[in-house]
Amino acid sequence: MERRDFLKSSMALAAGATLPALAVAAESGSANQQGTDNPVVKKYRPLGKTGINMGDISFGAGKLSSSSMVLRAIDRGMNYFDTAPDYGSSETLIGEAMSRFKQREKIHIASKYCSPDPYPAHLPAGSPVADYIASVDASLKRMNLDYLDVIFVHAIGEKSTSLEEEQKRLLDDNMLTATETLKKAGKVRNLAVSSHGPNNLEPLLLTAVKSGHFDLIMTAFNFMKFPKLPEVIQTASEQGVGVIAMKTLAGAKESHVEAGNALFEHAAFRWVLKHPQVAGLVVTIKNVEHLNLYLQASGTTFTAADQRTLDRYAALHGQSYCRTGCGDCMAACPQGVDVANILRYQMYFEDYGDEKRAMQQYAALTRSAAPCLECQQPLCTATCDHGLPVADKLQAAHRTLSFATVA
Repeated sequence: MERRDFLKSSMALAAGATLPALAVAAESGSANQQGTDNPVVKKYRPLGKTGINMGDISFGAGKLSSSSMVLRAIDRGMNYFDTAPDYGSSETLIGEAMSRFKQREKIHIASKYCSPDPYPAHLPAGSPVADYIASVDASLKRMNLDYLDVIFVHAIGEKSTSLEEEQKRLLDDNMLTATETLKKAGKVRNLAVSSHGPNNLEPLLLTAVKSGHFDLIMTAFNFMKFPKLPEVIQTASEQGVGVIAMKTLAGAKESHVEAGNALFEHAAFRWVLKHPQVAGLVVTIKNVEHLNLYLQASGTTFTAADQRTLDRYAALHGQSYCRTGCGDCMAACPQGVDVANILRYQMYFEDYGDEKRAMQQYAALTRSAAPCLECQQPLCTATCDHGLPVADKLQAAHRTLSFATVA
């Protein structure tokens, strides 16, 4: 986005235009003379009872490269940005953008109860009230903000296989007290929880929805496997709890692949967005190419061609993609290997190109895949309902993520 284009957008906002109106104008006017070269958000949906109307395609800032990407996204009608203290320099770069963008009320920013240490740095259950408040204050300072639209208890079900232990973090009294204090102070507007599993994804999210404490949930959700999740999102919808989807590309093992005139990314997004309970999806946007590609799916309808594309993807990768949020094989491992998280980190390394983050997270695990190198009875493979060679994949992940070698 050229500086003059952003100034035009800012002047339009100052004149009272909403982001949706601005987006429509850009779609039909001079800001979008090249058609899909400059696609914009075309659809906004209510996020439960939060009062937020979020773009159906929204900005995941986990790998944010520059403050100009934030400004460019705003110019394209994006109005919901997801970040965290443990997403590297993401909050600082958003802060740089906010120092230039003066229409704060036009966009919505979500962060997490985390420290700025390398991911995962979620505040554990039992953290003092002061630590929760300090986490938000630090995020506000880094982003040059007076308030957060959303604060998350992030990645519930990631660290522990125990439902009881994760429920303690989900419903931590200190967290709830801190959130109420922050809301009264005007520093936080909505409380949320997110989960990409692999442990107890559905029951934890359902607990959150029924607890009455949470205004929205963000869940891993894609076309590959989430048989129990429709119940969760339907219950959330009935109770006015907003729903956001993530991990929508099912491993992102292909890019720009077309089958029957339907690009894979667009087909995957449309499949998620055909569920009326889902307000929008958050996808990591690293560069302008991502922005242009992903926004082309905004406001479009799922088609038979899309289904053919997803069927092709499932046929090609169904026996190599470890389903996010599954974890069904983990109880079979006598060594307690953290199968699902390890294979997710391997996905980050191989498919997302996020090598550093993958290795950092693997190094932080207490249950690595080292025992898999000597395993003679791979029960994980035998119990995988999807036919994945789980043991082989774990051995490969250990070699990749730790540079280990087999004698």
